[in-house]
Formats: sequence, structure tokens, C-alpha cells
Amino acid sequence: MIEMSLARLAEVVGGTLRDVPDPDALVTGTVEFDSRKVTPGGLFLALPGARVDGHEHAAAAVEAGAVAVLAARPVGVPAIVVEPLGPSGSNAMALEHDVDGSGAAVLAALARLARSVTSELPDLTVVGVTGSSGKTSTKDLLAAVLAPLGPVVAPPGSFNNELGHPWTALRADRDTRFLALELSARGVGHVAALARAVPPRIGVVLNVGTAHLGEFGSREAIALAKGELVEALPSAEDGGVAVLNADDRLVSAMAHRTSARVVTVGLSSSADVRAVDVQLDDQARAEFTLVTAAGSVRVTLGVHGEHQVGNALAAAAVALECGATLDQVAAALGGARAVSVKRMDVQTRADGVTVVNDSYNANPDSVRAALKALVTMGRSAATPRRTWAVLGEMAELGPNTVIEHDAIGRFLVRLDVSRLIVVGEGRPLRGMHQGAVMEGSWGDESMLVPDPEAALEVLRREVRPGDIVLVKASQSVGLWTVAEALLADVHDPETSEEHDR
Repeated sequence: MIEMSLARLAEVVGGTLRDVPDPDALVTGTVEFDSRKVTPGGLFLALPGARVDGHEHAAAAVEAGAVAVLAARPVGVPAIVVEPLGPSGSNAMALEHDVDGSGAAVLAALARLARSVTSELPDLTVVGVTGSSGKTSTKDLLAAVLAPLGPVVAPPGSFNNELGHPWTALRADRDTRFLALELSARGVGHVAALARAVPPRIGVVLNVGTAHLGEFGSREAIALAKGELVEALPSAEDGGVAVLNADDRLVSAMAHRTSARVVTVGLSSSADVRAVDVQLDDQARAEFTLVTAAGSVRVTLGVHGEHQVGNALAAAAVALECGATLDQVAAALGGARAVSVKRMDVQTRADGVTVVNDSYNANPDSVRAALKALVTMGRSAATPRRTWAVLGEMAELGPNTVIEHDAIGRFLVRLDVSRLIVVGEGRPLRGMHQGAVMEGSWGDESMLVPDPEAALEVLRREVRPGDIVLVKASQSVGLWTVAEALLADVHDPETSEEHDR
């Protein structure tokens, strides 16, 4: 964070100094919302939540070295206090966090601080990524391809909401050249709000799928929300660049919503940056020729899944716009690995069982992509390997949830996945199990179990060396416990093959 006095900080966020003996005291450290992570010279964010109120930890944060606290009420230690927002302001800010007007006020102040700080970094290029799926993987690839050009700041995992977005931006300093951010949305206006907090110069829209369909109501509404990113970009004359997926009609149509220069990516022959001659190895890692106006180069990805080709094209397009050469892009993409946890994390135990931990989140599009990768891995081996899909609920699909789960069950059978374990209870999960049974007239190839423990019991009893196990569900299911337990059962770090660590 740039050095800033408490007096100036209060002015930026629209707050009032309380219990501050020296208004000229400087904040020189990071902004933290966890008092245990406060470092000397930092600023503590007192965020009230459903379970923990950060105001109660203000004194501990100051004891740990925080210069002051950004709060919604006086806390008895040096603080910058902002006024709680009314109901409309609360709704505008609370994307994912269960916060009241006080919490919304603190988040709004954090956004104003992020905008002020990043605006004072003249050499900083902000890149924003949005889409229904693939944001985190693309953000990780972006960080890899931009790194040869200068220091990069990117969020850990999917820290992409009204807290994580500005928090990440405040990690940038005068040495930072690139800020790679992902922008999430659970409603119209959310992406626009994040873009106002940290205005991007380059915006990437990956796809418009079915994630959060229950909250948006339609893919067209999702497109409306995702397109807010390209609307927020500066004009082409001012350096704005919109990177759009040419293979998704709802995304390519966003070209009419921006004054930025448009660069299209995809498999389409009309795309400005495209992939041809795509091939997959026995670990579902793609190799392809990257074709651009500046020439072409062969790229071999280190991440798993054919769906990563589109993510890699988006990252390549951004890097080329920022001055990278084709050879730099190819080398960076080849060396990149999945650094965010529980996303296509492929590991092979010492006994030959491969576990694909893609359990961080799930929607119909990402589940289909993961299943395709699973089947590719099973079929590409010299001796075909048995494939297991351990699937939990895909959340936030609204009235179509049973239909979508049924469709996944049927899709899985058409791909010829060997075994399916559906984890959980309720109509959607029964729909997935019944969809598989009805599509394939299966016997015991599909089973419905009540919880992760029951799924693990089946796997421990029936999985044999050489099998491949995919674990995937929405984050709330916590299905990663199955993947982690499987790896812990037989895991020799001296002999096991770890593809994504």
C-alpha cells in the first residue's frame, strides 16, 4: 500500500477520525480484515459479519501493530469511522457477504480506498476477468504470462467479490506493473460496482453460462451483468481493450457495448487470437498452435482439461496486448500450473490411483468440462483406465436445478464414465442419479450416498490401482474432503506423480 496519512485516508474514504492522537501518522503496511494477519504499519478493516464482528477485534489489531482501524463505529482505539449506509446502499454493496448497513459502509470505504491508491500508480495496468466459469483458472494463467513483463499482483483463489477485489488491489505498490483481477456477480450491477472500485484498462469476458442461473433468471440477464465489464473500459483512444470469446454468441455480442478496442479469441476461424490443431495428451493437457496477426507458435499447456484452451487464449491475448512476444507467451503457458486450490488438481498416488480434485465449485458447464477431461485421461492410456465421478450438488440453479442435475447424469453416461457416486440428499441429486440410470439402463454403476463419508467408504472398498477419480461439487458441499482423504490413504511423496503442485 502507498504511504498515506490517517487524515488523508479519512478524506479518501469519507470517514471521521476518532481517538487518533496524530492525524499525520502514516499507514505503510497492508489492509487486513483478519486481526491475526495484521502487520506493523497496517490498517485493520473492522467488518461486521453474520458470525464475527471485526469491531470486537479492533484493540487486538492495534496491539499487533495496526496504525488504525477502518470501522463503522468508534472502537476505543485510533479509527476512521464511516457512517452506516441505508437499505439501498447495503443492497448495492452486499454481493456475497451477509452484512448490514454498517458492513456495507466499511466495504464501500474499502472500495474508495482501492480506487484512490491504484489511481496513483501510473505504471499499473489493471486487467479484469469475468465469466460464468473459468475466471480463476484464467486469472492464474494471466499472472503467469504477465510475470515476464513485470511484477504481477493477483488474488489468491477466487477472492473476487466486494471484499477480495479491493483487498487484492491494495496489494499493489509502485513496483507493480500488472493487477490481474477477477470480477464476480450475483446480480446486475455487481460487476459495474467492482469495476468502479478498481477501473480496468483491459477486460476479458470468457463465457455466459448457467452459473448462478437461479439468481439471474436467464442467460440473457447473466450476459447483461457480465457485459458491465466492457462498458467500464476506457475508449480505444485511451488504451481500452476488450478481449471477447468469439465462440460464445452472448459474449461476442458485447462488442457493441464498449468503446474499447475489441480483440476476439477462440477456435473460430474469425477470432483474432485462435487455437488450431488442438490435441490432448493422456492427462488431458492440451497442445495447440496459437495463431495471431503477428504469427503463430506451438503451445503445450501444463494445466488439465480441453476447456483450458479458451482460458489460455484469453491470457495470451492480454499478454500480447501488453507487449509480450509469442515465444514468451508459449513458454509462460507451458510452465503455468493450477495454483488455486481444488481446481483440476491432478495427483497420482503411489499405487497408481489418480485423483482429480476439482471440488472448489461446480455449475453445469464446469462439470461437463471436468467430465470430458476425466474421460480423456481414461481413454488415452495404453490400457484404458476405469473412471469414477464423485459428484455433489450444483448450487444456485433456481427452478431448473432438477433438470440440470438430470442432464449431468445422462451426459456422464454418454461419455461412458465407468462409475458415478452422487453425494447428498434432495431432489436434484436424486435427479442426477436417476438420469444416469435411465439413460444407460445401469445396474450398480451409479449409486446415491448420503454424505462424503459414505462416498469415501465406497471408494476405499472398490477403487483399484490405475483408476481415475474426479471429485466435483459446489463449494458448500465440502466434497474436497473425499479427494484429500483418498490422497492421504496412499501417498508417498518420493514416488507419487504430482501434476499441479
